[in-house]
Amino acid sequence: MSGSLARLRLIAVVLTVLVGGLRAAIAQETTAPPTNPPSENAAQADTTAAAPVASAKDTVSPPAAETGKIAIPTDLQSVIELMGVWMIPYIVASVIMVWFTLERLVVLRRGRVIPKAFVKKFLEELKADKLDQNTGIAACEKNGSPVAQLFVFALQKWARPSIEVEQAVIDGGDRIVGRLRTHVRALNTISVIMPMVGLLGTIIGLIGAFNDIAAASAMGNIDLLAANIAIALLTTAFGLGVAIPALTIYIYLCGRVESLVMQMDDLGHQVAYLVSLEGQQLHSQTQGTPTAASAKPRAKKLAMEDATAGA
Repeated sequence: MSGSLARLRLIAVVLTVLVGGLRAAIAQETTAPPTNPPSENAAQADTTAAAPVASAKDTVSPPAAETGKIAIPTDLQSVIELMGVWMIPYIVASVIMVWFTLERLVVLRRGRVIPKAFVKKFLEELKADKLDQNTGIAACEKNGSPVAQLFVFALQKWARPSIEVEQAVIDGGDRIVGRLRTHVRALNTISVIMPMVGLLGTIIGLIGAFNDIAAASAMGNIDLLAANIAIALLTTAFGLGVAIPALTIYIYLCGRVESLVMQMDDLGHQVAYLVSLEGQQLHSQTQGTPTAASAKPRAKKLAMEDATAGA
């Protein structure tokens, strides 16, 4: 990005020098005193002396409608007509930015990613031994939220060692986080590409302006240069105008994703401990429920299966 900033500073210096030279040339032409014919008497001399002053005043600040000078347009219709095909990438990028922003704001709602009522009920029933592996997976699949999908990865390792259950939660969490960040990356892409498009338009506009100067000796005629200079400035302005909101929204959505991931990680580790072998053994010692006590023979059976598979 430092290289891009250096290019933008160079372009700004070139534009400043070019516009300053054009204004100096115009001012020199408009302020030059006209040649008056010799007068016959003193009254006529006074009249002809006053006339150039009024003419010079009119020339310095003429109405815009009378001069026909081409300025950088400020209304939307004139800007679109001047830029032509250069408006296409900015319109496309703006539509994509608005669409993905609204879509991610809906998808990343806290109540949709981590439904509070479902999580509270699920953890309470799991701690009270009201859920087994099959009923827990069925409840999570019915809910369908990202945090419920994370719980499924832990339930699939029911009564396994805690390290194995936690690894399953970590692997499943990476997949879910990838889905949450799917369209957020598009906003980052827009924030990077659009300033480059604006810089390209600026370079092309400057090339056109210098070509007009070389072809028509237009250094003293701002009308022939104004269109290309306007395109050079407007393309950069539009590029930054699209990139800045896209970057701002990208940073905001990344922060929201990180906040949701931290909460999901905490809940996932709670469920992983509750369904793990160590968690069920501790729960059976403190509560002595039949469901928890049944974890020991199941764990012993799973250990024998692992030993057989290893042999």
